[in-house]
Amino acid sequence: MRRGLKFVPPALLLLALLELTVFVLVGRGVGFGFAVLLVFAASLLGLVLLRREGMRAWRGFRAAVESGQPPGRQVTDGLVGLLGALLLALPGLVSGVVGLLLLVPPLRRLAGAGVRRATERRVSSMVAGDLFGPRRVRVRRGAPQPTPTPQQPPVTEPGRAIEGEIVEPGR
Repeated sequence: MRRGLKFVPPALLLLALLELTVFVLVGRGVGFGFAVLLVFAASLLGLVLLRREGMRAWRGFRAAVESGQPPGRQVTDGLVGLLGALLLALPGLVSGVVGLLLLVPPLRRLAGAGVRRATERRVSSMVAGDLFGPRRVRVRRGAPQPTPTPQQPPVTEPGRAIEGEIVEPGR
């Protein structure tokens, strides 16, 4: 966890430089006043959506708990919506566009699935089951593939390479 934190200050600096560069380019293209108005309008919309998304997330969480279902999907959907609204509320064109994209339903579901996968990797399977319900497992039909033992080289098909070696038929 701490290893990743050392990248936060340089990332924030790069984000600020990117926001400033995009603002200057947009200001040159459409005019400085219109660019400021665009940033102000996006921030105002983000503040309105922040309240709406917060209430929506809370209602979804309560409905899941009251019906006895795992609340994980509602929580992740609410978190992605809140993040999108927060990014839209921040003054900046790049963060506004990213926040707006997180509020689009297909991209929101995609981001929510990513949050769920990351959460399931970081918490125990018991906690993940309590949050998101039972995991779905893909079952492949057919003959089971032999697993190689440390003493035995892996079984391959003829003509297929393993670590730079070609396994020829009959050898």
